[in-house]
Amino acid sequence: MEFLHPGVFIQEVSSGVQPIEGVSTSTTAFIGKAEKGPLNLATLVTSFTEFQLKFGGFLNDGTFLAHSALNFFNNGGKRLYVVRVAKDARTASVTLADRESSAVATLRIAASSPGAWANAISVAIADGTIDPANELKLTVVSGTTVLESFDNLSMDPDEANFVERAIGSGSQSIVVEAQGNDSTVGGTSVSDATAVTALNANQRNLVIDLDGDGPQVIALADPLTSGAEIATAIQNAVRALLAQRAANAAAYTGFTCTFAADRYTLTSGTVGKRSVVHVGNAAVQNAAPLLRLGSTNGGTETGGAAVLRPVNGTYALSGATIAGAVTTSTTGSDGGTPQTSDYNGGLGALDSVLDVNIVAIPGIGAEPTIDAGSSYCQNRQDCFFVADVDPTIVTPTDGASFVNSLTNKSSYGAVYFPWVKMIDPTGASPTPILVAPSGWVTGIYARIDARRGVWKAPAGAEANLGGAVGLAASMTDAQQDVLNVLGANLIRFFPSSGIVVWGTRTLATRSDPEYRYVPVRRLAIFLERSIYDGIQWAVFEPNDEPLWSSLRLNIGAFMLNQFRAGSFQGDTPARAFFVKCDSDTNPQSQIDAGIVTVLVGFAPVKPAEFVVIKISQKTASTT
Repeated sequence: MEFLHPGVFIQEVSSGVQPIEGVSTSTTAFIGKAEKGPLNLATLVTSFTEFQLKFGGFLNDGTFLAHSALNFFNNGGKRLYVVRVAKDARTASVTLADRESSAVATLRIAASSPGAWANAISVAIADGTIDPANELKLTVVSGTTVLESFDNLSMDPDEANFVERAIGSGSQSIVVEAQGNDSTVGGTSVSDATAVTALNANQRNLVIDLDGDGPQVIALADPLTSGAEIATAIQNAVRALLAQRAANAAAYTGFTCTFAADRYTLTSGTVGKRSVVHVGNAAVQNAAPLLRLGSTNGGTETGGAAVLRPVNGTYALSGATIAGAVTTSTTGSDGGTPQTSDYNGGLGALDSVLDVNIVAIPGIGAEPTIDAGSSYCQNRQDCFFVADVDPTIVTPTDGASFVNSLTNKSSYGAVYFPWVKMIDPTGASPTPILVAPSGWVTGIYARIDARRGVWKAPAGAEANLGGAVGLAASMTDAQQDVLNVLGANLIRFFPSSGIVVWGTRTLATRSDPEYRYVPVRRLAIFLERSIYDGIQWAVFEPNDEPLWSSLRLNIGAFMLNQFRAGSFQGDTPARAFFVKCDSDTNPQSQIDAGIVTVLVGFAPVKPAEFVVIKISQKTASTT
């Protein structure tokens, strides 16, 4: 602010407060095989209904993505990224020919995603409702059910209702692709049969627009006493016009107008999908209504793109006979069973998703997949992997061998055992089916985070599995003794609580005891990401005491809020956490290197895993 004249000046001075907001802790990502949906692309859904709309229903092929999504939302989950993987899946499609005399492929209609789900879909092509001479209507049908309908579509890429543009932004079932073929006919404007064949001196003007060049007024010159003379006058007047765009000159120089069978036919001098003739009403001495020219006066205007529309009819999206209007057809396929490499490759689809906190590959209990998932989260350092065991593992011995076989004992992952029984949501099985537990567990993570906080262990009597009706194997305390020390978390049944998660250890139970517990690792992730996001403002600030003080203030305030919420041990803030940023953490050598260091320490609340009650007899006292 400059002070150049006497007076009162007001300046706003920053208090230095930059509040840090806690990041989400329960946004989850599932990777798996689905009935439909985009491949290898993380897509957010916020309800199971939305999941079904985008990814289809339950599969009966031994994969459990849809089952896990259902259990996730039913147990408290709110936000779920889904990455669909497949092995050599094919997309159902049909390519249709145009209406030219020598027809060629004009429009490819394909399912919105690969898979056999679209093999039951058909598309019906008809003329558009508003402008049947130029536009088309496309209806998507499955059996007798109309899925979607798109009306008044154009084959002209310059139009707002161009078929690719209109369907591409609004369809859940199909995608369309114009094949790039061009029309061999010119645009026309034709009057109806009641047009006059003579014009008075005060009715001589028309507005003409050729090929979208822009409207221009023409005045018809005598003689105008017959249809042929009027046609000649229109042709001469249009040819005398200068194109407003040089590229459209041929539309004027080659323009023709004829009179036959009581109708005037005006034809652009060019051919192609952009060739059009529009006749409008002149402001004065308007002759268009008498000549019945223009769509508002009873005339018919047909653009060159009209013949590029597919032939009217109903066509199967896959398996159609290559004949007539069908030039190609591809049958949709789910492909083979996804392999470990496909599931592991799906992790890469999460690279650009910055708000994911929990990752699972439901039902895939192969050691390489668990190692890949926990390594991925460890490398990112901002998410946690929830793993399933193989469904064949039902004994403590098998469970111990499985956990011991894992090569990456990371604190960024946890494994849950055994599989869980639920009522078959498809109704195909009269008895309960076994489903991977990760859907339930991740939902419970989200539920307890919302109710208690990320520092509360997602286990115990409140961690009951909604929708579970049984377990693949029931474990005893003695059997859990074997697995708990290895970092395998059991799901158990207790008469007082039902089926609950009864373990909260990471895979690093023995390799990294500091992060033995799931809530400790997840609390650390929460603090790290929240502080990281909350101090971005400090980059490029002057590296001196005012910056250090501001960092201490803002990070300290955030940590104090977490202490008050119950995140840390200790009865006072000083015993629960510290934030240090001063000349000790930032010597001159670091300042010269452009580095500012903030040291944050915290004492995490750890779960009461072993509740010990000591009871002794009290001897009656004698007095």
